[in-house]
Amino acid sequence: MTHPPPIPPFDSRGLLPPGDYQVTFQDIRQSHLITGAGHGPTWDAAWRSTLLDGCEVMVRQLWQVGITSIVLDGSFVEDKDHPSDIDGYFDCDIKTLASVVAQLNALDFHRIWNWNPESRVFDPATGKAQLPMWHQYRTELYPNTQQQSGIRDRHGQPLLFPSAFRQQRGSFEQKGVLLISQGGTP
Repeated sequence: MTHPPPIPPFDSRGLLPPGDYQVTFQDIRQSHLITGAGHGPTWDAAWRSTLLDGCEVMVRQLWQVGITSIVLDGSFVEDKDHPSDIDGYFDCDIKTLASVVAQLNALDFHRIWNWNPESRVFDPATGKAQLPMWHQYRTELYPNTQQQSGIRDRHGQPLLFPSAFRQQRGSFEQKGVLLISQGGTP
């Protein structure tokens, strides 16, 4: 009996169908998100693999400090040949966030775990200031402490992270996200 792939094909909008897809890094590496199966010759599998490598460094650091609820999203999980980065969030209690960030920065040589707007550095390729984690790993992972995300719905109402990351910016259409699991990792 064949099982459906853990990551379904993009829908007609170029998005993952709405849903939460629990996957490992191995699942992602074998999926159309990296291989480009079913996509044209401009699909940049090497770049997508590089993005995933950077993201995996950050996720493994989160795992080391006990954070296991991690969601990936952004242009990486859309039908874009050359996405600019990977976006996501992780669940963390506001009471332990400062301690978690200190532990993460102790693990990361570049000390990239910081969301201070003043730490952003302008990137000429994107035309905007980016966080240190973006410059180092081309991934932005935000702590979800049940606060507003800074993203609004179609009516202008602020959204919490889970809702914000499950809609496409601009069109507000519902889409799927990846829930990263440690299962099957060394």
